[in-house]
Amino acid sequence: MNATVEDLRPTIVPKSDQLNAEQLLGGSMTITVTRVDVSNSPEQPVTVHYEGENGRPFKPCKTMRKLLVFAWGENGLHWAGRSMTLYCDPSVKFGGDEVGGIRISHVSDIDKGLKVSLTATRGKKTLYTVQRLEVDAGPALADVLQAIADAKNKAGMDAAKALASTLRREADIAAAQDAYRARAAALKAQAKPATGTLEHYRSQIDTAASAEGAQLVLDEASTTLGPADLAELQAAFDARFPA
Repeated sequence: MNATVEDLRPTIVPKSDQLNAEQLLGGSMTITVTRVDVSNSPEQPVTVHYEGENGRPFKPCKTMRKLLVFAWGENGLHWAGRSMTLYCDPSVKFGGDEVGGIRISHVSDIDKGLKVSLTATRGKKTLYTVQRLEVDAGPALADVLQAIADAKNKAGMDAAKALASTLRREADIAAAQDAYRARAAALKAQAKPATGTLEHYRSQIDTAASAEGAQLVLDEASTTLGPADLAELQAAFDARFPA
């Protein structure tokens, strides 16, 4: 995020390899998850990468990890494509001092707002309220698959590919890629001329590596093609392999 006169928050961001509370002093921030990594770090084992993170991923504290697992489930692979709104809570304490911390106010992909009691400090629980985040989820996978299935030429495939590029979930993206490859192969097969036709033999002569190979094609064609088609094929042979 680049600084502008209207938004000076980037100018106060401290040097860090992760998103921190100070970055949110000027207001909340909604992020869309791209992937989740897990490490052996005892304090920050989960790293949430998101669109436009610029090398500053979100590393949620244990309390926020509990909240996300409660809202989205334990499988981090399913978090990709989902969104959450983060804000700075200045009352968060560390070592007895109020230093501020990142908290989550809204999450997508829930039916309604959630209220969950989580342990905030040793022996003390806090009730967290998380609202449902309304986001543009992009096209449904079914719509993308239908566009791919309906594509009959390069223009149709390009349009389907553009639609698929807006998918967010990894599973949906993988399904669209598989469908796209299968449809591309089917269209390529359909584009091949039928065996035994003038177009078939012409294609073989056009791609023959030598005159000898092309002559064999011409000989085979003489047993199936009519005089007019055979004359046209002979002309193609002579043009490709002039005497």
